Amino acid sequence: MNGERLSFPARLLRHVVLLGGAVVMLAPFVWMVATSLKPKNEIFSSRFHLLPQGSWGAGENYWTALTQVPLLHFLLNGALVTSAIFLLQVLVNVPAAYALAKLRFRGRGLMFGTVLLCLVIPYQAVALPIFILFFQLGLLNTYAALVLPFSISVFGIFLMRQFFMTVPDDLIDAARIDGMSEHGIVWSVMAPTAIPAMIAFGIFSFVAHWNDYFWPLIAVSDQSLYTPPLGVAFLKLNGEGTAYGPLMAAATIVITPLVLAFLFAQRRFIEGITFTGLKG
Repeated sequence: MNGERLSFPARLLRHVVLLGGAVVMLAPFVWMVATSLKPKNEIFSSRFHLLPQGSWGAGENYWTALTQVPLLHFLLNGALVTSAIFLLQVLVNVPAAYALAKLRFRGRGLMFGTVLLCLVIPYQAVALPIFILFFQLGLLNTYAALVLPFSISVFGIFLMRQFFMTVPDDLIDAARIDGMSEHGIVWSVMAPTAIPAMIAFGIFSFVAHWNDYFWPLIAVSDQSLYTPPLGVAFLKLNGEGTAYGPLMAAATIVITPLVLAFLFAQRRFIEGITFTGLKG
C-alpha cells in the first residue's frame, strides 16, 4: 500500500482471507486422500471422521487401483504425451515469441492481436475439424493424435513474448554485432534467459494436458494409449464404479506427479509469472 506498513487488523484480515481460500482449495484433495485410506464400510459411515477409525484400507485400495487396470502404463502414456507436447510447444513458441517481441516487420501488431484473439477460443470449438482432419490422415488412435493438436500454444507464445519484452535490446544488438544469426540469438541468447518463463509455462502445459479428458476420449480408443484421466474413468467402468476407495486411490496416484512438479519448480514458476508482467 504505497510502501506503508499494514496495520495489525489489516494483516490479520489478509491472513484470515488467505487461510480461508487455502482451506476451500485444499479440502477436496484432503478428502480424496483420506477416502483412499479408508475401508469401504467407513467410507459410507454416517459419522464424520478424517482418518480411519478401525482398520486401514489403504493397502487394498491402492493395490486395486494399480492392478484392476494398468494404471502405471497410463501414467507412462501421460508422461510421454505431456513431455512431447511441451517440447514441440517450446520449439514453436520461443521463435514466435522472439519475432513478436524483438523483430520489426509489417503486420507484427496484427499478428500479436491474432494471438490474443486465439486465447479466447476454446479448443473444444475446433475439435471437430481436427478430428475429421486426423481421420482423413489416418492419425486417429495414435500418439500423434494426442500430441500434434497442441504443438502450438497461443498462451505460450503470449507468455514468452511478454518475458522477452523485458530483455534489453542492447543484449540482442551485441549478439548481432558479434555476427550471431537470428536463429543463434533465439536459442543461445534468448532461450537461456527465459528459463523461468519456460518453467512457468511448462507447469501450465503439464497440468492442462495431464488432466485433459475431452480430446483423448475422442482421439483414441485403444486402451494401450489411454492417458491418466481415461485410466481413472476406465477403472470406474471396469467394475469399480461404487468402490470409492480404489477410485480415490487412483485419483491420488494420478495427481501426485502434478503436485511434485509444482513443488519442485515453485520458485522458478513464481519468477516466470512475475517477470512476464513487467512490461507490455
